[in-house]
Amino acid sequence: MRPVRIPALSPLAAALFLSACANAAPTPVVVTPPAPPAMHARLLDDVRILSAEDMQGRDTGAPGGEMARNYIVGRLEALGVAPPPMGRMQPWEMQGRTRAGAKTWNGVNVIGLIPGARVANRYIVVTAHYDHVGVNAEGQVFNGADDNASGVATMLALAADLKREAPDHSVLIVALDGEERGLLGARHFVEAPPVPLTSIAMNLNFDMTARAETDGKLWVTGTYQNSAFRPILEAIPANGAVALAFGKDTPQDTGEDNWVESSDHAAFHRAQIPFLYLGVNYHPDYHRPSDDFERITPSVFISATELSIASFRALDAALDR
Repeated sequence: MRPVRIPALSPLAAALFLSACANAAPTPVVVTPPAPPAMHARLLDDVRILSAEDMQGRDTGAPGGEMARNYIVGRLEALGVAPPPMGRMQPWEMQGRTRAGAKTWNGVNVIGLIPGARVANRYIVVTAHYDHVGVNAEGQVFNGADDNASGVATMLALAADLKREAPDHSVLIVALDGEERGLLGARHFVEAPPVPLTSIAMNLNFDMTARAETDGKLWVTGTYQNSAFRPILEAIPANGAVALAFGKDTPQDTGEDNWVESSDHAAFHRAQIPFLYLGVNYHPDYHRPSDDFERITPSVFISATELSIASFRALDAALDR
């Protein structure tokens, strides 16, 4: 079993450790150091830059989407996250949706690989879509700060954390394109994966991780379909004003309250790959031009990202034991 690292515990780490001990759970508890302030600043910078006006809403196939993609590539390179053997870029061409109907879209997924220290031939695929809906006919820019510059920033913060301390499993960091046009990038990834699908242990998808102040919850969807994941995450306590909540995935959850098919994790679910989706509830700026960086409360976003990283670490430690 992987040893528990006790020195220099943060309040979050100490609470997690004590909770796990009290429940005498067989799953090993991984205690990680608190994120340094520099990571918090980088997290906010990533969202601000990706949701800036010059990104023009990051639509698939548009210059703003290319700008966002280049920025993500630069961040992965700066972090030392290598590409997989197939290469950094995964271009695709697929039929998808528009406001006026269907059309052919050309997009590009961005992929990084972080080798695992314990189970190198099994992969956790961490995803977040970097595209948004672009500019409408009236010239309004949909900056998509929460949807989904926030998820990309959370994913990059996780990548930085994994470079400081290697994960147990190998991790594919995947910035997906074309989510808003019908989960196109995720569908292509599953159809042409860089590693065999049988070697993928799970998908962890981040989509809208910033604005948890609506209900104080970072929702975890997928434990109804993958029940073994729930006890792994239930021991993780709240971080600041944000706590994990489980749901949006049962037969009783209908319409917009059911998120099983709502984002890129759906493509993995359809391919029978275990998944979890972490995201906040709907808010008034969802899919509106007002989804701007200025609407994000930094402390809430930082808490949600730290919860996301703690969730990954707990899952990584528990899988394949």
